[in-house]
Amino acid sequence: MEKHFLLLISLVFSFTLFHVCLASTAGTLDGSEYWGYVEVRPKAHLFWWLYKSPYRVEDPSKPWPIILWLQGGPGGSGVAFGNFLEIGPLDSNLKPRNSTWLHKADLLFVDSPVATGFSYVENETLVVRTDEEAATDLTTLLKELFNRNETLQKSPLYIFAESYGGKFAVTLGISAFQAIEAGELKLQLGGIALGDSWISPEDFVFSWGPLLKDLSRMSSNGLNISNSLALKIQQQLAEGAYVNATSTWSELESVVLDYSNNVDLYNFMLDYENDPVVGISKERSKGLSKDRYSMYVEARFYRSAGATAGSSSDLYSLMNGLIKKKLKIIPRNVTWGGQNGLVFPALHGDFMKPRIQEVDELLAKGVRVIIYNGQLDLICSTKGAEAWLNKLKWDGLKNFLSVDPTPLYCKGHNSTTKAFTTSYQNLSFYWILGAGHFVPVEQPCISLQMVGTVTQSPNNS
Repeated sequence: MEKHFLLLISLVFSFTLFHVCLASTAGTLDGSEYWGYVEVRPKAHLFWWLYKSPYRVEDPSKPWPIILWLQGGPGGSGVAFGNFLEIGPLDSNLKPRNSTWLHKADLLFVDSPVATGFSYVENETLVVRTDEEAATDLTTLLKELFNRNETLQKSPLYIFAESYGGKFAVTLGISAFQAIEAGELKLQLGGIALGDSWISPEDFVFSWGPLLKDLSRMSSNGLNISNSLALKIQQQLAEGAYVNATSTWSELESVVLDYSNNVDLYNFMLDYENDPVVGISKERSKGLSKDRYSMYVEARFYRSAGATAGSSSDLYSLMNGLIKKKLKIIPRNVTWGGQNGLVFPALHGDFMKPRIQEVDELLAKGVRVIIYNGQLDLICSTKGAEAWLNKLKWDGLKNFLSVDPTPLYCKGHNSTTKAFTTSYQNLSFYWILGAGHFVPVEQPCISLQMVGTVTQSPNNS
């Protein structure tokens, strides 16, 4: 009886805060966490989880920020991967994370698009097929959470993304900005931060072969084959044959792995079988088709990330066990990750589409755009990110490119350069040294420092 009574209090408290359906929202008794579902379209449900920071500092001159984290994939679960394996308060062993981004902001995780993680559709035809559709769903979710909550409205929202999440972030940025201008969304948009983001697939695929050749990781023959496939992708994109370009991308990844003796696409200093972040073992990689390696990593990263080799840590079991039990509101027939396989195939036609134009549009509207890239990433290489950056039509680009980068250090370690940064007007770029694709995991100190600067967090002294 007491247990049921406490749960009822929690649900009522959550309902009072968010004014949404009682059955679809819950939270902790101390008010530090809230989570729930928003039915963004009939029979299409997005799951969200908000953490309020215990490190909050009240400063009228610098409002406390909120970070919305968008995972990649497409189909990666922000509620699980970003939360328990990168920036949330607890790691996958449910131990406190010293480098949690809660030090600088509140954190909002969403399993997006629908059918990702705990999000679900009641009919498979309801999965999104474009980045814009995903952005529309996310904008609907933001309206539900922010419009009736004056407390949330006081906090600027920063959209941080990783990998394919960057494409979702810029399309959401445009959608949210338009909704704000139209008076449909009561929200302060602080900025869009693109971490190792798949903004221009063409520029990334052209970087792979030359970069690996320069690193003595690929032969001239492999370089020639890689470049020929990159040219094929370029032609397919020019013709609007986006599904074909996605197929050629898979073929190119297979070539890259074959001619590099299985380089880790997420850290070119390693073989994919011994990446300590991804945690992919030889046993797990058996029978894995190489042309699906990156999607495997994006969807599986994580099953033992942050855990010691051979440990029993398993994110799938964690999410469908202890976490599902804690959340209480997950429908019985919904399994975390149970519909993930629907997401990537549905987006085949958008996967290779560039989103440079959206970045240009955000910059022109005065929205802050932050790009950060891990030095050792291959799939979303810094070389590729710099290439698409140079394609921007933004009128401040020439001045931005003329600014010399500033070295950054972690506090107390001023003898070791951890990153470089360049800023001009509302555009910033961070080069994160010693990190691959998963920057917050591989360089937590400088990442947290960057987040504090980007969000202008009151707790950034």
